[in-house]
Amino acid sequence: MAHALRTAHESGYDVLVLGEVLVEIHAGTALREAADGTPARISYSGDALNAAAAAAAAGARTALLTVVGDDELSVPLLRRAAALGVDVSHVRRAPRPNGAYLLASDTEGDREFVYWRTHSAGSTLSTRHVESWRELLTGTKALVTSGITGALSPSSREAVVAAAETVRGAGGHVSYDPNFRPRLTGRAEARELLARIAPLTGLLKTSCPADAQALVATADPRAAAARYRALGARTVVVTAGAGRLLLDDGTRAEYHRVPVNPDPVDATGAGDCFTGTTTARLALGDRLADAVAYGMAAASLSVSGRGGTGRVPAFAETAALAAGLFAGLGGFE
Repeated sequence: MAHALRTAHESGYDVLVLGEVLVEIHAGTALREAADGTPARISYSGDALNAAAAAAAAGARTALLTVVGDDELSVPLLRRAAALGVDVSHVRRAPRPNGAYLLASDTEGDREFVYWRTHSAGSTLSTRHVESWRELLTGTKALVTSGITGALSPSSREAVVAAAETVRGAGGHVSYDPNFRPRLTGRAEARELLARIAPLTGLLKTSCPADAQALVATADPRAAAARYRALGARTVVVTAGAGRLLLDDGTRAEYHRVPVNPDPVDATGAGDCFTGTTTARLALGDRLADAVAYGMAAASLSVSGRGGTGRVPAFAETAALAAGLFAGLGGFE
């Protein structure tokens, strides 16, 4: 892992995140109970922004590669990303609306979503955009992208593969989260994309049973990790409920307990926070063991906020919580 990261150009970004930024509308009650006058607040999220914000907070020089719309929300959307420490100077524009979603959640992490992203600006992402970002991609240490991005449209699916191939070909690291969403794509399409992208990944983060059942036909985290690795992923992290995580680095597969957050509010974006933080720390030269511990700590802290970017912990706070995890993960390199 460290050797692959060292081959990337010194002058590039530590982490690039390819995906869609969404307008987040957070309802104050369960969606099925929403009535006229139900309060809501606007924020900005999406798995790409969540991961990029986490990577920046973890100390990585991070840029967002996305396409945003021409509606009135584009300015505050990009302003929010920049305020989170993410470079938005390479973002492209399209004469389309920005994607949006309505969210309701509770402290147990149960969430309800309604999406509006058909023909969104983000869905226009294509290999043409990837080609325009080629110099950035060949110069970065790491790329984060996801199955959600690949499910937005046929052109975005090809963009995900092209970007991963470009980064991997230049010696960089690729992190991928399948993030299967049945309202966006079918199982066959998601599995086809997974088969193409897994051999390019240094880190594949997935959930079980949700993703694993749909994509590799098992509800067992160990079996899921083995099947993802058989597809070509180098290291696999499987989140198996709120309190534990399976790490399979190819030499062994072990469960690790995620630190408990005593004040949970909303689990939206916690997985993205893990991926962004872990990828950032790998890009900065940390051992896999330490990077994963930082990722778990940051994800745990993030659930104290409401919405995908409601709580992005500073790295000092993440490191303090992670300190107690290093001993348990010390065997991984």
